[in-house]
Amino acid sequence: MLLYPLYASMRAIESPSALDEQQWLPYWVIYSFITLFELSFWKVLAWIPIWPYMKLLFCMWLVLPIFNGAAYVYENVVRKYVKLGDHLSSNYPANQKKVLQMMSLDARKYVERYIDQYGVEALERVVKAAEREARRY
Repeated sequence: MLLYPLYASMRAIESPSALDEQQWLPYWVIYSFITLFELSFWKVLAWIPIWPYMKLLFCMWLVLPIFNGAAYVYENVVRKYVKLGDHLSSNYPANQKKVLQMMSLDARKYVERYIDQYGVEALERVVKAAEREARRY
């Protein structure tokens, strides 16, 4: 639960691809939630003899790349109930707010800075150009 994720996380940090980090950052978030849960309910968990085995199986499912469990749990559970960075300026139209909320915090920061500097129309021109380019391929 710690050795392989630690090794893979270090490799992901050194890798130029952000895809590696998308597997391991959610794992550490979920593992932290599991640890907090265990620390909070250790008296109850001590009475459940199969808890260590359940935790082991769950963490194996989270870790093994074939299952991609950490990304699944993060997208479908953690992201749904733990809201971070939902503070968007209210001067954006609803459809743009929806797109901005789906972005990472860094990407959102750069897009908001671009909109503030060049205006919403400039962003719409960039999006339309990207759509045209995508259709060509």
